[in-house]
Amino acid sequence: MATDCNCNKGFADSYMLLKPEDASFFDLFRVLFKGNLSQRNFVESHADDDALDESLGHRWLIVISILAQKLLQLVAKPLSLFGSCVEFLLNLVALNGGVFSIVLNFLGGKLVLPNPESENYLSFIGNLDIRAKLEDAVQREDSKYYPALSMMASKACYNNAAYLKTTVEDYWKMEFVGFYNCLNEYQGKTTTQVLIALDKHEDRHTYVVAFRGTEAFDADAWCTDLDISWYGIPGVGRMHGGFMKALGLKQNVGWPKEIGEQDENLPPLAYYVIRDILRKGLSENDKANFIVTGHSLGGALAILFGTILCLHDETLLLERLEGIYTFGQPRVGDEAYANYTRQKFKEHYIRYCRFVYCNDLVPRLPYDDKEMMFKHFGTCLFFNRRYELEVSVEILSKVLNHSSNKIFYYIVGDLYLINGTKFLVKHKYKIIIIINKDNTK
Repeated sequence: MATDCNCNKGFADSYMLLKPEDASFFDLFRVLFKGNLSQRNFVESHADDDALDESLGHRWLIVISILAQKLLQLVAKPLSLFGSCVEFLLNLVALNGGVFSIVLNFLGGKLVLPNPESENYLSFIGNLDIRAKLEDAVQREDSKYYPALSMMASKACYNNAAYLKTTVEDYWKMEFVGFYNCLNEYQGKTTTQVLIALDKHEDRHTYVVAFRGTEAFDADAWCTDLDISWYGIPGVGRMHGGFMKALGLKQNVGWPKEIGEQDENLPPLAYYVIRDILRKGLSENDKANFIVTGHSLGGALAILFGTILCLHDETLLLERLEGIYTFGQPRVGDEAYANYTRQKFKEHYIRYCRFVYCNDLVPRLPYDDKEMMFKHFGTCLFFNRRYELEVSVEILSKVLNHSSNKIFYYIVGDLYLINGTKFLVKHKYKIIIIINKDNTK
């Protein structure tokens, strides 16, 4: 895994970059007891004393991050091979109608062998939920249409391009814009995948941008998640280095607004290829808008994409961004980053919803303790183990901040309001909340 950090970091006023390839196991053991992170050859940093934490807890997290990345790279090839075998067997069973049918088809000369590039070949995650059709009951005019579409797009993009083209065109009745394997310049590999579809209607066209999340047997994707390097951008805040690299952070220059002509033989960078496609499509159609979505790592890239649009002041795109919907998304930046993006989204009326399942570990990472200081923001739609929506902290906060002694009544079922705040729910029942603002101080 190439993780060259020797580049110009002038775009950041502070940073801490981990270089696992330069760390020996003895170095990791020693750093737990001696500290001095800025003097270690596997930690490159530029930060004041407050930003570069030398506490034991922070050093321990760095050791875990580097150790996990080194171990993942050691097992990358066997892990990938094992995953390919598992996927092949799952598809072999599915295509032949079951385990016993495999034997019968083999004896009868009718055995169907899976082709990883075919439209009916499902990934490991795709086999966990084989649904491909959109829910008929959810129509475009419904307020939960975009969240439902985002969920299906986030799930579908774990599969190959042929599957996606068939699903988008035949099941969703949309235009398949493309499926892109994008370059991570720091890893030197195409480890970021993006689906773009176009939902055409008479009143409005909507581009759907879906980032693929972490694949179970992809060591490089796991390394992206576990890389706790960060960059501090002036006026924005600190952001997760691994996610920035996956989105398209350029070596030597960081986040230039324009990158000029690219070598056609090289894979594209995710942020720039998506932005250019949207620029062209939205400029040609005044009624077009777009949504961005993703699951897990894909969710992190989705919200980070919106942030970089703000950083580049992409007014056209920001005005047409209907919403960002993420599922099981990890934290992306610190509190300053959260405040910056929240304010920019508010200025452009951009909806941002995080869907979280109670037993999912990923949204709890990276930690929001004093060692990491990563923060979530946006409307959190939190579902318990019975898949029932629980009122989020953000919703209660808005109620408390804008109301006095009132009774709030809402019906759970579709998309309803609490004091003007929209939220999506699943099960139907009635709840009454009585809040005395004076007693909550």
